[in-house]
Amino acid sequence: MVDRTIAPAFRAVEQIQLIQARSHVLDNDIKLYVINGGDQELIRIELIFKNVNWNSAKPLQAYAVNSMLVEGTSQLSAREIAERIDYYGAFLQMDYNYDYSTVTLFTLTKHLEATLPVIKAIVTDSVFAENELATFKTNQNQKLLVSLEKNDYQGRRLFNHALFGDTIYGYKADSIDYDKLGRAQLLEYFKAAYQPSNCTIIASGKITDESIKLLNSFFGNDWDNGSEILPNQFLFTAEKAAEHYIERPDALQSAIRLGRVTVNRAHADFPGLQVLNTVLGGYFSSRLMSNIREDKGYTYGIGSAAVSLQNAGYFVIGSEVGAQVCAAAITEIEKEIRILQTELIPEDELALVRNYMMGSLLGSLENALSHGDKFKNIFFSGLTYEYYNQYINIVRTITAEELRQLAVKYLDLSDLQKVIVGKK
Repeated sequence: MVDRTIAPAFRAVEQIQLIQARSHVLDNDIKLYVINGGDQELIRIELIFKNVNWNSAKPLQAYAVNSMLVEGTSQLSAREIAERIDYYGAFLQMDYNYDYSTVTLFTLTKHLEATLPVIKAIVTDSVFAENELATFKTNQNQKLLVSLEKNDYQGRRLFNHALFGDTIYGYKADSIDYDKLGRAQLLEYFKAAYQPSNCTIIASGKITDESIKLLNSFFGNDWDNGSEILPNQFLFTAEKAAEHYIERPDALQSAIRLGRVTVNRAHADFPGLQVLNTVLGGYFSSRLMSNIREDKGYTYGIGSAAVSLQNAGYFVIGSEVGAQVCAAAITEIEKEIRILQTELIPEDELALVRNYMMGSLLGSLENALSHGDKFKNIFFSGLTYEYYNQYINIVRTITAEELRQLAVKYLDLSDLQKVIVGKK
């Protein structure tokens, strides 16, 4: 019998085993990566396309095309697409971020052959009908109007623009940008971006040899390359740190963002910066939470993040605080940063953070799909699985002095953009 009055023995996480992706090439040279694992008859197929041809005069092309892929092909209406996927208990998801647009299918292994034709149709034959486009524009404009009333949303977009200007990472889309969308513009982008030379397929789950043959049969044949692709360029100069303020006299809460351009996952400092971030605001017991939520009661939540993008990285601290304590909250944030720059993190606190980060990494590997997510992190950063060995080693061994030096290097208060939406 287990004595449940005695806590189980504690043991630090020392090593993590990842299911490594196997590489295949389809007949038309599309790269396919397979993460095979698990006992459940479940498959996730991701068709990932780089966002290309960025043009600030047409800033919503990539987003609109990805969003409208399920709105109809020459042979299938939006309703028929949904019904065919639902019939097999499958799930279809469109995802867009600054760097990539993704079409994801979740299905049982036995239904892969029946559901892949729908995916093939939407990535090769979407038509972007005028009536569907009109509905999309109306809905998006309405969502934008609602979002612009939220201080937190305004803070995020103002912060991104302060960091990255009018690049795809920082552009502030407005209603006029939706109004300018036309069917010809969407078809132009669709033909450029959704083609084999711009596609990577990642298959996770219980993948059989037959599954690979099916993927090759649907996506390795009868799919030709389209127009020329221009890789997105990110030539921008980070603006000098400044305060950016949108006043809302009736605001009960003020949205705060502080941060700066830093490094992405491909940089040697990134794992150490993640440790530093966790100490400051990366988990519930962080210093920002302990001070500004638990001690001062200025907010329900505050956090920080070290974010990796394809062509850049940034560090951000974000919260919504009571409008009357906005200035006091910023003072406390700056105080916590100065402490990290001048004082060594106590060993017991650092040990807690190490265990939290290692436990979070281990807990995030519950199935083959999550192993696939870990592969995407390194693959699209131009890294190998050795990155995770280096990451684990740094989390376990980085010293308090090294973290102090990182705080001095990356958290200089004079380099931080400061965004406030609400009342100071």
